[in-house]
Amino acid sequence: MLTDTKLRTLKPREKVYRVADANGLCIEVRPSGAKLWRYRYRHAGKPSMAALGEYPTMSLAEARSERDQARAQVKEGLNLAHVAKAERAARMERASNTFASVALEFLAKREKEGMGMDSVERGRRLIEKDLASIRNLPVAEVSATILLAALRKMEKRGIVESAHRARGLAGQVFRYAIATGRAERNPAADLIGALERPKTKHFASIILPSKIGELLRSIYNYQGSLVTIAALKLAPVVFVRPGELRYAEWSEINLDKAVWDIPAEKMKMKQPHLVPLSDQAVSILRELHFLTGGGKYVFPGVRSMRRPISENTVNAALRYMGYDSDTMTGHGFRAMARTVMDEELGFPVDHIEHQLAHAVKDANGRAYNRTSHLPARRKMMQAWADYLDSLRAGAEVIRLERQSA
Repeated sequence: MLTDTKLRTLKPREKVYRVADANGLCIEVRPSGAKLWRYRYRHAGKPSMAALGEYPTMSLAEARSERDQARAQVKEGLNLAHVAKAERAARMERASNTFASVALEFLAKREKEGMGMDSVERGRRLIEKDLASIRNLPVAEVSATILLAALRKMEKRGIVESAHRARGLAGQVFRYAIATGRAERNPAADLIGALERPKTKHFASIILPSKIGELLRSIYNYQGSLVTIAALKLAPVVFVRPGELRYAEWSEINLDKAVWDIPAEKMKMKQPHLVPLSDQAVSILRELHFLTGGGKYVFPGVRSMRRPISENTVNAALRYMGYDSDTMTGHGFRAMARTVMDEELGFPVDHIEHQLAHAVKDANGRAYNRTSHLPARRKMMQAWADYLDSLRAGAEVIRLERQSA
């Protein structure tokens, strides 16, 4: 029988040798000095040997426990070589089915089903950055405690809303993993109510006409890349969502007909949307076409023409111009248009809402299609662009009477 004292005194020799313990357990001493636990057994009448672990990482007591488990499996008629192979395969499968791999697979699936590109990209950033501590863990081994620890780090950074978004994404990933046989439960569901409640915060926007004029003059004096300048100039004129602006493609825009036809998969409401282009918008786009018209995206990124500008490009430019996140954001151009068109220019609210691509319904409860009020919306978009020009020029603007529907 082996003892810890005897194990420590075993010295390497020129050749491998083994010292028996009991019931098939032995220690194998190699010329390198490594000491490996082995279990000798017979299966189908043939002698065989199974590796159990290395001493002293695996103690004598642990080795005997492993041997007893192996003996029980042999008595059940199992081939330990096949058992070890199956366990290795299971470990490899768990390692390959990491949280990140399953999450990216899920996002790719949702992208094919029509999830907005901004949402997909935001999800990928959450996985790569904010959930980095769990991304390489097998998805089946991520517990509620482990997930909560990752989300708590986000809370401490003050991004509580993102922490809630990350928990929601994790929940979707776990449900997908369960459906595809790679997990048995959803730990994100156990964390409902565990995070701080995010404070309701509306997108910052400038709605005072004199301040809008100052903002527009800052935009037209901005010394950045031509692509960023064009995006800044176009954003207030068309007031689409930032993601819709970023992912604009030349194939969607007809400059001769002055219309931008955004496909449903890029829209939040998953309905195709028409944006009548004012003379000013067409002029901005024609000038930009000389620079980026040979590619896919209207506003390609600096590093690659194959990808659009980043989500932070417009906001970063606004910060550079002195507008902090509590004063103006890229999304704020929508609130600007919604408020001023209604309160200052007096356009029908349903025309404005429809141009914002909100869920507007007619008197019979039917959703408007993309061509609803198109002639009136075209006039409205031109009047809005002209109004912005007058504000930029510093002209005194007189409030108009409400327009008829």
